[in-house]
Amino acid sequence: MKTKFQETLSRANEVIFRYPMVLAVALLAAVGAICIVETELEQVTTYIKFTICACLGISLMFALKMVSQRIGKELLLHLCGVAFLIGFYCILPDKKNNFTEVYAYIIAITALLSHLLVSFIPFLQKDRELRFWQYNKNLFVNFFLTVVFTGVLTGGVELAILAVDKLFDFHFHHRIYTDTFFVLAIFGSCFIFLLFSDKGLNNLEKDGTYPVVLKFFTQFILIPLLLIYVAILYFYSFKILINWQLPRGWVSYLVLAYSIVGTLALLLVHPLKEENAKSWVKIFSKAFYYTIVPLIILLFTAIFTRILEYGYTEPRYFVFLLALWLLSIVIYFIFNRKATIKFIPVSLFLFGAFALIFPYFNAFSVAKRSQKTELMNILNQNQLISAGKINFNKKVTDTIRNEIADKFEFLAERKQGEFLSSLLNKKDQNELSDNIEKGTFYSINYTIQNKFSDVNITVKNRPYELNRIVLVPEKQIIGIENYQYLLSFHRYSSDPQKLNEDQFELIDQLTDKSSLRLRLNSKEEVDFGPKIIHLFEENKNKNGTVKVPDIAMESDLGKYHVKLIFSEITKEKYSDNELASIYYENVYILIRLK
Repeated sequence: MKTKFQETLSRANEVIFRYPMVLAVALLAAVGAICIVETELEQVTTYIKFTICACLGISLMFALKMVSQRIGKELLLHLCGVAFLIGFYCILPDKKNNFTEVYAYIIAITALLSHLLVSFIPFLQKDRELRFWQYNKNLFVNFFLTVVFTGVLTGGVELAILAVDKLFDFHFHHRIYTDTFFVLAIFGSCFIFLLFSDKGLNNLEKDGTYPVVLKFFTQFILIPLLLIYVAILYFYSFKILINWQLPRGWVSYLVLAYSIVGTLALLLVHPLKEENAKSWVKIFSKAFYYTIVPLIILLFTAIFTRILEYGYTEPRYFVFLLALWLLSIVIYFIFNRKATIKFIPVSLFLFGAFALIFPYFNAFSVAKRSQKTELMNILNQNQLISAGKINFNKKVTDTIRNEIADKFEFLAERKQGEFLSSLLNKKDQNELSDNIEKGTFYSINYTIQNKFSDVNITVKNRPYELNRIVLVPEKQIIGIENYQYLLSFHRYSSDPQKLNEDQFELIDQLTDKSSLRLRLNSKEEVDFGPKIIHLFEENKNKNGTVKVPDIAMESDLGKYHVKLIFSEITKEKYSDNELASIYYENVYILIRLK
């Protein structure tokens, strides 16, 4: 027992000294995730940015460690990695509302690129194909083992804490469970993965027997399912030809799914195709790329159908780029007799980097130019431009109105305020700039919809767009006057807050019971719900963003006088038969002793 314990400590010590940077960013990621959960103020954005960068750093630092084991220069490589993470942190926005879908794409693609880097960066030299396969196979196996071990460890520790809490009446704070989860799920999983990776590159790329489980899964489950899947897609293609109709948009994702999973299957069975006993695997390996050719034609047809009708957006751009990547894969493996499987991750990395950073032709530049063109086409085709500005008094259909509003929101999120302002009068320009500065892009959509005074309703059952009102105070500055304390409650947090020896709790039942109760020490309470409902009643014939003098209400509560102030509050109703949903993001409570 003592020997085993010493052996475990020795291996753990080796991992710590062999992968210090990987473990450091993993620990920082876990700490950042804990801070996100436990922080309710504006600084949560800083923790979000920090955690995102730390999570990206896990795969990046591992990739740099692998290549340093091949070429040396570990310190220089890690310094470059740190510099990249600092730069990426600076790119991310400082305000939570500015975290638009654009940054989601940037983060997702960067994460994909960092993982692809792990897969090929130590193998850029020629004649290492079998080692390249063994390396990635071992990473693949280690990943699944890590998921299993981490799941069991996390679940076991959480249950142990729960048992101690309930059996011995410790009354742990509920955050101990979330903190434990983040530490084990992020830092713990990283540590376990590195334990499996042992000494790194030399251990991962060494020859080993083909895993029996992986062989069975690939040969008898994955490949047969792919054959069934491709048969369905071919039948759908025949249906299109017979009916002579354009393919549905979602068929693009089905073709991509088949192609990508099929490529993964080929990578998994790569060593088996040389075995005579597995001739059907060899046949599949040769035939797979030919089966994709008709589907790529179907894929491009579906993509261009959407692009020609609605223009480029980032998702359509990425689908189009993936189609080009698949086409390059097919051409490479069909016509190159000395094809290497390293081409797959390397080419995908290059396509992804192109989409992210290549000037003028990257995803974001193309999407912005395309949607600007689409917006101007809609305005000109419907003769809505008068003296260079949009004429909101001209009659339009609700479909056209909604398309214009959607494109305003899309372009506003992508910092095209100057272009959009050129289409509006001075008053509307100020309102647009105000919404962009605050990051309330959804308000831009509804504001533009509401500016059209003569709308022909052609589409029924779209109450979401017609029954939504956002109340916003004219002044966003909070005057504390003669109040002594300030508490802040967030929409998604129901944790009580302490003030001296007193405890304040906000119970939100606005949607269900039109009630918003502020409770003191679980005894005294005051309900602000009726005042909020009354405020909406005063504006019942309006929708979209509506500015009101203020959204504040006050009352006595025990020995205190309290005042609730909302930054904004929203009411949505999907249909006349459904209950209205009322919610807010933040509410500030000013408190003074009576």
